[in-house]
Amino acid sequence: MILDGRKMAKEILARAKARAEKLARQPKVVALVCNETPATKSYLAIKSKRAADAGCVLEVRRLNMTGIQENERSLKVVDSVRKAAGEADALIVQLPLPEGVDTKAVCDAIPIEKDADVLSSAARAGFEMKGLRNLSLLPPVVGAVREIFVRNNVGAKGKKAVVIGAGFLVGAPVATWLTQQGADVRVLTIETNQEDFTAALRASDIIVSGAGSPHIIKPEMLKEGVILIDAGTSESSGVIVGDTEPACAAKCSLFTPVPGGVGPLAVACLFENVVMLAEQKNSSILSS
Repeated sequence: MILDGRKMAKEILARAKARAEKLARQPKVVALVCNETPATKSYLAIKSKRAADAGCVLEVRRLNMTGIQENERSLKVVDSVRKAAGEADALIVQLPLPEGVDTKAVCDAIPIEKDADVLSSAARAGFEMKGLRNLSLLPPVVGAVREIFVRNNVGAKGKKAVVIGAGFLVGAPVATWLTQQGADVRVLTIETNQEDFTAALRASDIIVSGAGSPHIIKPEMLKEGVILIDAGTSESSGVIVGDTEPACAAKCSLFTPVPGGVGPLAVACLFENVVMLAEQKNSSILSS
């Protein structure tokens, strides 16, 4: 079955909006951008529309790094994060950041109670260890994977799972979450040789790919009935494509296409996180 991520995303956004409408005011999100590209502009335009669909307000703040010495860039962005955090219910730092900016320092400046993307070390530790605040928040791509599993009655416990890529936004958090769910998880990276790569895929019940390499997964690498979630995007001949050849869908019990699969779902889950943070803030104010 090929999943319709756009349809599922609309349902999540409607669910978030119903919750947002119970608050005293619309949740406000500030998105900080200091490395604007055509892709970033497109992504922010989509986020602005989806914010409205979730009953939120998104304000984009562009930081001009022209003339800023490289050793001062991180401080400028961190200061902007701290200022914005005081004026919003949630804060988004648009990645990737420009050369010379310390991504970890910037993300760690996001207060945990406003970190809808789960980017800071504190928020990520809470997700990874289940021992800190904001345990209800999942990184947006993980939230998308969870939504797919819940809606399709997929259980990960005891299943063999492969995660392709170990990146901070997709591979690492998805591998953590699948392990938490009881799956036997193997992470494959660019260093994995082709023979091992193919053998691991053929033995897998669940595959989640975030490599960002066009069509590296081919039908002959898969067993019948595998669950294949493609969270990788890249450009090939001017077209956005996933890590998986479209023909793979015929061998899968569940398959997410690119575009139209995990991407819309992850954005919807991001704004559901925003609403959740606003609810927590509202609850804290009422109880104080």
